[in-house]
Amino acid sequence: MRKGELHMKLTMKVNGREVTGEVEGRTLLVDFLRSDLRLTGTHVGCDTSQCGACTVHVNGELVKSCTMFAAEADGAEVATIEGAAAEDGTLSAIQQAFQDHHGLQCGYCTPGMVMTAASLLKENPKPTEHEVRQYLEGNICRCTGYHNIVKAIMAASGQEMPAMAAE
Repeated sequence: MRKGELHMKLTMKVNGREVTGEVEGRTLLVDFLRSDLRLTGTHVGCDTSQCGACTVHVNGELVKSCTMFAAEADGAEVATIEGAAAEDGTLSAIQQAFQDHHGLQCGYCTPGMVMTAASLLKENPKPTEHEVRQYLEGNICRCTGYHNIVKAIMAASGQEMPAMAAE
């Protein structure tokens, strides 16, 4: 950082752990998470809020972290993909469903997809296939065609996709 730039100290809870840092005022949350905290599961895809690869939860709300300043999260509770699994490494139901139903290929979009799916299932524990597809509109996957992602989210909700839709 250059001399004279405005720096601020911030404190937040990330994945249940209190963290502090000093950032330049224009530091994005995604950059603070990746660079300062070394939580690199949150990906930078487009820097324009289009792809959803940087999706995290801030105070329980779905946020594209490339559109939020780190300073805006001061005092907040932030959840990233690194906090989705249990402490012993056991995958969450959503992560396991992505694995079981091949809901990923290159994996770049997967953290954002998993965080988005978690938000959807919190709001609507038994969504329809159509509701899942609508909810994922802010996330881009260039590899899978979304079918297996939707299938994984439906499975994580305890439902299976209708056979007709699966074809």
